[in-house]
Amino acid sequence: MRRTLLACMTAVALLLAFPAAGQDSKSKKRTKQSKKLASTDADSSVAPDKVLYDRAMKDIKKGRQEIGRLTLQTLINTYPDSEFLAKAKLAIADSYYKEGGSANLTQAIAAYKDFIVFFPFLPEAPYAQMQVAMTHYKQMEKPDRDRTEARAAEEEFQTFLQKYPNDPLVPQTTQHLREVQELLAEGEFRIGYYYYVKGDRRASAGRLLAVTKRYPLYSRSDRALWMLGDIFEKSEKKEIAAIYLGRIVRDYPLSPLVGDAKNKLVAFGVPVPQPDPKALAWMQAEQNAVRPKPGMMSKPLSLVKTGPGKEMVVAARNGPPQMQPDTESVSLGEVLTGGGQTRIGGAGGSSPAGNTAVIDVATPGSGAAGGSTVEAPATDAQPAPTDSDPNAATPPAAAATDANAPAATTTPAADGTQPASGQTADAAKTDPAQPAANDKGKESTSKKKKGIKKIIPW
Repeated sequence: MRRTLLACMTAVALLLAFPAAGQDSKSKKRTKQSKKLASTDADSSVAPDKVLYDRAMKDIKKGRQEIGRLTLQTLINTYPDSEFLAKAKLAIADSYYKEGGSANLTQAIAAYKDFIVFFPFLPEAPYAQMQVAMTHYKQMEKPDRDRTEARAAEEEFQTFLQKYPNDPLVPQTTQHLREVQELLAEGEFRIGYYYYVKGDRRASAGRLLAVTKRYPLYSRSDRALWMLGDIFEKSEKKEIAAIYLGRIVRDYPLSPLVGDAKNKLVAFGVPVPQPDPKALAWMQAEQNAVRPKPGMMSKPLSLVKTGPGKEMVVAARNGPPQMQPDTESVSLGEVLTGGGQTRIGGAGGSSPAGNTAVIDVATPGSGAAGGSTVEAPATDAQPAPTDSDPNAATPPAAAATDANAPAATTTPAADGTQPASGQTADAAKTDPAQPAANDKGKESTSKKKKGIKKIIPW
């Protein structure tokens, strides 16, 4: 009897519960439908271009890059006068950049540049220029590999700093430019060091001179200057070697090579220069700069990693980077004589004496194109290279003669002999054995191609 009563009560409870459950499910469906209708009404009240933009940004945020780009492109094509046009173009470029890959990064560069062309005065234009440079920065290889992307990144970072010098992104861009130039200088230094060890002085000096002239903030510039001094010392050109050794003492006063450089200068009988206060302050700031510490797996991963490694860590944290474009038309003689380089700072405003040759060189603390002056004693005549040492280096053609004496240049005869010491170039031309190279006032192209050899007959 009791069992029958319990069964009946259970059945009644179930019958009462099922309608409640059904009503709950129906109420939930009605709530969802009302929300959808509310959202639809809200969308209908909002401009359709904003709806497309919001939908695209939501897709991009969730990783659906291609769908988001298609929606943004639909917005651009359908509503060319929309207020979201600029944002849509920039969002497309950012989408390519975030997705990565060689093809997508190429598309990102084109999209960013397209934005700069169409909207050069918008506040987002500096960001777009920064992203162009960062796209190349992201694809840089190691220093001993192809440096095309590094050179492109250097150019784009320089463009940013020249066009937007007061933008909030300037500090970040400046540091990236220092890192790029550290990588470029490291690549040149490695090639110069290879030729230095091999014994090819001419090829080594060509690379090392470019490093010391263009990248004064390079972490191993003092080592490059020491190698140059050694090259010219072995070539029996101690007056030129003293210039580069003096730069170590003056421009890198905290370098471990300063002591050896001073000893060599004393042995050469050349006055030891005083350290540059700006260079000293720069090196002290570099020693106290905070640098990222490599992790435990950084060295093992560097074997398989394609991008730069320690160059980003050892790059300078202070000092203005090089802002001049990388022109490859500078000859080796111009590098030795400091040709075409602006003199900022240095030894006051006094003019050098008539028996000294002035060489302007860049220093780390004196600006991108800055420099300090080195005065080297001039020689009466340039020593000719000997056949026993084909790699011998000669001093630059900027070594001046007496200030009151007229400039006289000698021209070698056709049989390889040299004219007399008092014979000038005009007198040498009267020799019937000499070919009339400049009869019509035109310089032969062979002289242009062999200008380095004529200035510096190694």
